[in-house]
Amino acid sequence: MYSHCILTEIVQQYPAATTRGQEADAVTTAHPAAGRPRDPDVDRRIAQAALDLFADAGWAGFSMEAVARRAGVGKASLYLRWSSKEVLLAEALTVRMGRVADVDTGTLRGDLVELATQMLGIYAGETSRAAMRLSLEGPGIPGVAGHYEAMRDSQVLAARALVRRGKERGELSPDTSSTLLLDTLTGGAMMHALTTPPSRRAELARNLGGYAEQLVSFLMRAVTAPAGAGSGGRADRQGLEPVGEVGADPPRLARK
Repeated sequence: MYSHCILTEIVQQYPAATTRGQEADAVTTAHPAAGRPRDPDVDRRIAQAALDLFADAGWAGFSMEAVARRAGVGKASLYLRWSSKEVLLAEALTVRMGRVADVDTGTLRGDLVELATQMLGIYAGETSRAAMRLSLEGPGIPGVAGHYEAMRDSQVLAARALVRRGKERGELSPDTSSTLLLDTLTGGAMMHALTTPPSRRAELARNLGGYAEQLVSFLMRAVTAPAGAGSGGRADRQGLEPVGEVGADPPRLARK
């Protein structure tokens, strides 16, 4: 699933191949403003308006004029900062969207809790709708697709690195599927955030770490089960339900 898995559809702000400064240069080389310095508060307001508009209207409804109206600024203010709507959206995603980063806590459990907490933050936070929209439309947006894909690939490598460390430390069996482990964790975090009722989203936002701990505890019981538990087969060691022998006949329905 990792060619198009849940985790690969979340934005990583900074590709591994570039530095933070280089990334900023890549999306802000439009028209350097002469005269007065740029107002950081105005920049933040415009970036947030861009994300909100993208979340609500998608790329088809995204325009410099609409962003300016939502941010309460003149259209000229946008063109002094960004040369096109593609450049504007790319920078808004870079500076305002949450990211998943590789955090080495020294233990597999700690690393997984950090990953789950970051995922919950992305999908339960103020940019959650923009994150969902990006997962659907990002690859097809001119000027944004390449930027998005580079960030996505960097993020996948970071997530797999924490599983690799767990195997190297002996916390996971070498044959544990990294894909299934990460899909289960990130999918669980994402679905919990998306299905939490609006009336309880503020409570979730205050306790992201608490749910992340519960989710990881559940997952760890499966992926770190003793090799002799259950049927002792490879499915058990990977935390999966046994599905029978390959080639076995399916169960027959009893005739009345």
